[in-house]
Amino acid sequence: MLTNPLTKNIGEPGIVTTLERYLENGGYRGWRKALHMAPDEIIQTVKDAGVRGRGGAGFNTGLKWSFVPRGKDAPPTRYLVCNADEMEPGTFKDRLLMEHDPHLLLEGMAIAAFAIGARRAYIFIRGEYHLAAARLETAIEEARGENLIGTHITGSDFQLDFHVHRSAGNYICGEETALINALEGQRAIPRAKPPFPQVSGLWGKPTVVNNVETLCNIPHLIELGVDWYKKLGRGEDGGTKIFGASGRVKNPGAWELPMGTPIREILEQHAGGMQDGLKLRAFLPGGGSTDFLGPDQLDLPMDYDAVGKAGSRMGTGTITVLDDHTCPVGLVLNLTRFFARESCGWCTPCRDGLPWAVKLLMRIECGEAQPEDLELLREQARRMGPGNTFCALAPGAAAPILSALKLFEQDFNDHITRGCCPYDQERQHIPLAV
Repeated sequence: MLTNPLTKNIGEPGIVTTLERYLENGGYRGWRKALHMAPDEIIQTVKDAGVRGRGGAGFNTGLKWSFVPRGKDAPPTRYLVCNADEMEPGTFKDRLLMEHDPHLLLEGMAIAAFAIGARRAYIFIRGEYHLAAARLETAIEEARGENLIGTHITGSDFQLDFHVHRSAGNYICGEETALINALEGQRAIPRAKPPFPQVSGLWGKPTVVNNVETLCNIPHLIELGVDWYKKLGRGEDGGTKIFGASGRVKNPGAWELPMGTPIREILEQHAGGMQDGLKLRAFLPGGGSTDFLGPDQLDLPMDYDAVGKAGSRMGTGTITVLDDHTCPVGLVLNLTRFFARESCGWCTPCRDGLPWAVKLLMRIECGEAQPEDLELLREQARRMGPGNTFCALAPGAAAPILSALKLFEQDFNDHITRGCCPYDQERQHIPLAV
């Protein structure tokens, strides 16, 4: 049984899978099969398999596709957009797929476009991903040359054009409606919902936005079926996932593993455990916008529901570890600086709240805070929480702040009582500018 569908074509670092090699390994078989299926049958297959979005939200992909209007009164123009704007701190899974196996993404997008009736597909890629963008453009030309995309694909009546759009935006473009605005040439700010993009998205037409890894799950699912896909997982969620680990582990990287793989296995077996002389103190399970979890939660399976019940989110599935020689206040300050800089400025809690949180964290980090500043920081983070902002940027930024205040309260207090960072007694005065 094929157990590594996402990475089976990925070999040595620096090697890209060409169309010739991709076809030799069974590439585009799922696409050829899909062209002989009814679109509703494809959507139902994806829904039945329980494919969940790999960008962070974990929404059922087939259900998302089913929201696109169908029937004689539906708009004839529809779009598929691949969200390749991978800017979540500590995350690099989509880059791995695009740089080393671009045809897998193209095949997944082709099937998705056929299922929703889209004849134009866009890859909205992070501007810094120069190599990935170049390899995708080459792959598009290769596929077009073999009539795998374009007009009258493999003798059918279906046609599909691909476009690679290099983002000039920032982190907010990871939010699907801000991405759509940016793709239209507008300011990258989130839109009010409803209407949802599946009904009124790009240029007012029905649009589906899916993450890179999500779309890469589709070809083998269509080829091998729902039962095969479900058996790949270790729990309720089927399929595999590219999990990663960064921080002071012996072997940082990314690995394709069954959905539901325990966190302990990822960190200790695949990442090699902590570097010599260091102990694991906590970790962010799915990128910088998730809540800290502690060593007592290492046996959690990495799936959306289990991590959610533990008080965090699986997010992108890339774990960032915190060791006992790294200052948690400094780590949270670094993350909050990033989110403050990346705010689109559209709503007040995010635009004004994040810079204020940075100032408070700076005071604490350099020992210039008062005890009441901790409660002020906590209250500020709560005001940026879910339901108070236009999108999930500020709530995501608040997650590591609130969880750090809960798990590392003594560290915050030590900064205040000692008048400096306990992890760097020789640190000099740090300016309080954002």
